[in-house]
Amino acid sequence: MIRAVIVDVDDTLCLTEAASFELENDVLAALGRPPMSREVHLATWGETLLDAMPRRSPGVDLDRFAAVFPQWHQRYLADGRLDIIPPENLETLDRLVLDGRTVLLLTSRTEPEVRHLLEPDHVLAGRVTGAYHQGNTRFRKPDPRAFDELLAETGLRPGECVYVGDSPGDALAAGGAGIPFIACLQSGVRRLADFDQRYVTAAVGTFPEILPAIENL
Repeated sequence: MIRAVIVDVDDTLCLTEAASFELENDVLAALGRPPMSREVHLATWGETLLDAMPRRSPGVDLDRFAAVFPQWHQRYLADGRLDIIPPENLETLDRLVLDGRTVLLLTSRTEPEVRHLLEPDHVLAGRVTGAYHQGNTRFRKPDPRAFDELLAETGLRPGECVYVGDSPGDALAAGGAGIPFIACLQSGVRRLADFDQRYVTAAVGTFPEILPAIENL
């Protein structure tokens, strides 16, 4: 029985690639650097931000980028340009909770990038039980050990969980940890053919479609 649904954030719970592309280019402009192309951003999407930036902007000063990024990130959040969770996705989380399932987040974001999602007045409050990110995990996807802290702290067994994500790295991490994986293709950034099919338990076109997919596991 599936007791817990673990959800990725970017381009799974909310569609963020396009907004992140604009945000990162605004930061590069503030540093006096030329913009990256959408193609290189898409090619590196799913990697952690500071790991990806040397390819997105070769020669970028990562320390300066890391220092300036939080200001722009907060500006985008305040302007409602980032991390907008659609009502139908919130309704899906509500249904999972009503069905007695625990909802957890597992993301490659840093702690400052996820902190606002955990505020007591955020729409996720009461829907999401906990979040695992770079600030409280030792390993990052696609390393299967990215789930280590989550499994240890919750006492859940891999077979009692399902992970919902949008990237091949998500599938590799889940598969390596023995956790069933649902590929959510709503963003259009990736196709099912991009995934190692050995690690894909089911694929859905929209986030709400995970409900029947989980029932069929």
